[in-house]
Amino acid sequence: MTEPSNHFEILPATLRDLMPVRRLEKICFPTDAWPLLDMIGALSFPNVVRYKVQAGDELVAFIAGDVKRTAQTGWIATLCVHPDHRRQGIAEKLLGLLEQEMAQPRIRLTVRESNLGAIKLYQANGYFEVNRWKQYYKGGEDGIVMEKIL
Repeated sequence: MTEPSNHFEILPATLRDLMPVRRLEKICFPTDAWPLLDMIGALSFPNVVRYKVQAGDELVAFIAGDVKRTAQTGWIATLCVHPDHRRQGIAEKLLGLLEQEMAQPRIRLTVRESNLGAIKLYQANGYFEVNRWKQYYKGGEDGIVMEKIL
């Protein structure tokens, strides 16, 4: 499909990717990894757009977004890149691909207020803060709702 660099491949994610995606989520989000049933839904529901990045046999990144057509909004539900593969343009490529595929005029996401690396990535790609959900994450941390108008 498309490649962020010479040795990565972006492919549609399917239910067959359940276990590798769960492992990656637990590495990237130790306290916030999705429960099993939510992950099954993300990999199988028809309104969810999802991609994985493979480096050979290894899954190194995953993104999923939920299309809310009646609200003309796409929600990025999760974006995770293995720590060993960050800062190589993978997240940026996945964001662009998901935005294009969701084909909605507005894209939103929620990020932990302490996840400064992710916030910088989103800001650099045109996202801005539109709301703050108090104590949204485990441990009572706020979630920053960010939006991009396409």
